[in-house]
Amino acid sequence: MTDVIVVGGGPTGLMLACELRLHDVHVVVLEKLTEPTKESRGRGLHARSVELMDQRGLLDRFLAVSEKFQVGGFFGGIHKPWPDRLDTAHPYGLSTLQPVTERLLKERALELGAEIRYGREVVGVDQSDDEAGAGATVELADGTRLRSRYLVGCDGGRSLVRKLLGVGFPGEPSTVETLLGDMEMSEDPETVAAVVAEVRKTQLRFGTIPNGDGTYRVGVPADGVAEDRAAAPTLDEFKQQLRAYAGTDFGVHSPRFLSRFGNATRQAERYRVGRVLLAGDAAHIHPPTGGQGLNLGIQDAFNLGWKLAAAVEGWAPEGLLDSYHTERHPVGARVLDNTRAQMTLLGTGPGVAALRELLSTLMDFEEVNRYMTGMVTAVDVRYDLGEGHELLGRRLRDVKLKRGRLYELMHGGRGLLLDGTGRLSVAGWEDRVDHVVDAGEELDAPAVLLRPDGHVAWVGEDQQDLESRLPEWFGAVRSRTSH
Repeated sequence: MTDVIVVGGGPTGLMLACELRLHDVHVVVLEKLTEPTKESRGRGLHARSVELMDQRGLLDRFLAVSEKFQVGGFFGGIHKPWPDRLDTAHPYGLSTLQPVTERLLKERALELGAEIRYGREVVGVDQSDDEAGAGATVELADGTRLRSRYLVGCDGGRSLVRKLLGVGFPGEPSTVETLLGDMEMSEDPETVAAVVAEVRKTQLRFGTIPNGDGTYRVGVPADGVAEDRAAAPTLDEFKQQLRAYAGTDFGVHSPRFLSRFGNATRQAERYRVGRVLLAGDAAHIHPPTGGQGLNLGIQDAFNLGWKLAAAVEGWAPEGLLDSYHTERHPVGARVLDNTRAQMTLLGTGPGVAALRELLSTLMDFEEVNRYMTGMVTAVDVRYDLGEGHELLGRRLRDVKLKRGRLYELMHGGRGLLLDGTGRLSVAGWEDRVDHVVDAGEELDAPAVLLRPDGHVAWVGEDQQDLESRLPEWFGAVRSRTSH
């Protein structure tokens, strides 16, 4: 029996596979595509995702193939300078096309020993127990059946896993439609830029962005063009809509991929049903405004991975796996709400124009700009871990220590007691929690206990208080006879 089957080999599924393999969990990724996608729907990593890659020792791989960008206060098409004092040591995003992100995560997952099987379409899921015990069985299109202790659906917005579970997916259907694709252009870049700038004065859903490889990302409104929104658009449709809005089709040709998206906004009612869980677009869909979708999925996997590994390994305290839904569902709901607001701001008409002008003025205030940027980049996410120190529930930025820096200590995906007192101990939890006696001037606390995802689970300097919190996240104490 496999420990975990992950359905879907996109960024979310691959990130989850990496996290599970850090704990020696046997994981099999099933992807229905016969090869990795060439579609670059996701275009980069926001600051929080950059932090995650650094926490796992992957950042250098991304920096080698990506360009940094700073888009502060980018909300609903409103551009503002990057805010000062954003709570991160990585105040930038990375322009990384989705196929590159998937390639890097796939390479890491394979290095760690994950199995990734392409051309494996799941058509059925069964959670009934068998002689081997509790678990989940998947049926593949070729009739093969695979059994695992846990199953995670990372299979996109039309998730079959979610549908087979019968999980509700409430929200709103699309009311607008946009064509999106990567293609080459015959028109010279200066002319393209000038025309786009003129069109965007009144139509913010229109735009072209150079991909850096000779192609452009093209987006153009297409409300009412297609009867079947599930059908991919044609190049002729793109040309027709470009001419309608810009008076020219820019000589577009040689498309790499063509797609359409709407502003449908939905979220799964539950992220867990027994031994089956949902992550990424399988758990939530929303418009791509703000570039948050790929990042939200990767961050779901980062929250889930260590918890699921703990369940597989048998040391997960009661409620740990359920905390995945408790923590991530509100984060997803917040993203849905901010994309709803952004889609409103991308509309047309005098009312929307007045609203945009008002919000643009407010975002000139540093605190507002910092709030908006922190929300879109997810560096302001705080889980509700109860009352206490202001750091409790927040992820800790990459603080400098006397010897090195924090994120260099987190590559193994374990818990970490960062101890500036030298008096504390994690005896009995050493197999799950590292203890580092070190602190720099940037850490405004005597000691902090970090979960594997970098969020602060405890702040203090009292050993008894620490030992009351360790079991909540890292299970029962192991024998101390050897200490």
